Amino acid sequence: MHSRRGFLLRAASIGGGLAVGLPTRANPGADVVAPDAEYVNHVTLETQRATDRGLAFLANTQNRDGSFGETQTFRGNLAITSLGALALMAGGHLPGRGPYGTNVLRALQFVLGKEQKSPPGFLNNPVGYSQGRMYSHGFATLFLAEVYGMVPDRALQDRLKGTIERAVQLIVNCQNSEGGWRYDPMKQYADSSVTICQIMALRAARNVGFLVPKEAADRCVKYVRSCQTADGGFSYFSGHGNSAFPRSAAGVVALYCAGVYSGPEVERGLGYLMKLKPGSFAGRAGYQPEQHYYYGQYYAAQAMWTAGPKYWNEWFPAIRDELLRMNRNRDNGAWTDNSVCSHYATAMACIILQIPNNYLPILQK
Repeated sequence: MHSRRGFLLRAASIGGGLAVGLPTRANPGADVVAPDAEYVNHVTLETQRATDRGLAFLANTQNRDGSFGETQTFRGNLAITSLGALALMAGGHLPGRGPYGTNVLRALQFVLGKEQKSPPGFLNNPVGYSQGRMYSHGFATLFLAEVYGMVPDRALQDRLKGTIERAVQLIVNCQNSEGGWRYDPMKQYADSSVTICQIMALRAARNVGFLVPKEAADRCVKYVRSCQTADGGFSYFSGHGNSAFPRSAAGVVALYCAGVYSGPEVERGLGYLMKLKPGSFAGRAGYQPEQHYYYGQYYAAQAMWTAGPKYWNEWFPAIRDELLRMNRNRDNGAWTDNSVCSHYATAMACIILQIPNNYLPILQK
């Protein structure tokens, strides 16, 4: 895996092009094997154009206060704001650097400004959507950890460091007796969906040097394993309920983030996901993407990227083609999600399509 220092030097030196070893932005192509791995670059010209238009949509429609989220319900939501910034970063745009560097910096300042005093370190915007506040905290902590070390001045870097330390401590303090997390910043019931947000944030923070107790990861593994069902998928709650694609994708990534990269639970989880490869139902009359579509595909793409070339080289062309079909006739370059908003859907789609860029530190090969 590339070091974080290597990532920073590479991103700064090539100014937002694709990662070393893949075709450049000026000459993208399909089915080109990277020289140091068996991963195949399936980024086509259409993929790059769609991603470019998606990032332009995000940058051009960012709220004046630096947040993302279009509707009254989701405007200024920290999870959506963080995902929007991560999508721009996945294209090589760093805070204050690159064509959309100012957009990333504004999003960063917005998120930092929403740290609550009670409980200390809680990242949440009290205005708007109030359910699932730990989703906002988890995605916001992930974003801050991913951007750590990239900010343009020392004062902002120091502020960022303190916020991440408090945000991480809050996650650790809120882990319940089962080993998972739930909607609010307190020890209570746990579910697999909120749990992945927290363990991924902890993993990102640990990767850049913040202290994360090993026991937190170990307890998380125990909880996620308890959510696995007989078909290899994962249920919403431990020990009961049916599996579903979105939370099953999240379950596999949760195991990866907690340090479990192999074993029967991972293989069974991947097997479950492969049966639901994108495009499997797209030809059916009346097909509509399932509920939580972007959430599920966001984690599934990460699962396949981490699982290795065997899975990635089959999965990515399928999700790429499905996302391109969904976006092909959009004049503004956005993807849509009727239950959330276009900022959310576009950010998720762009993150998925830009995974081969290898820019987000938590996903670097």
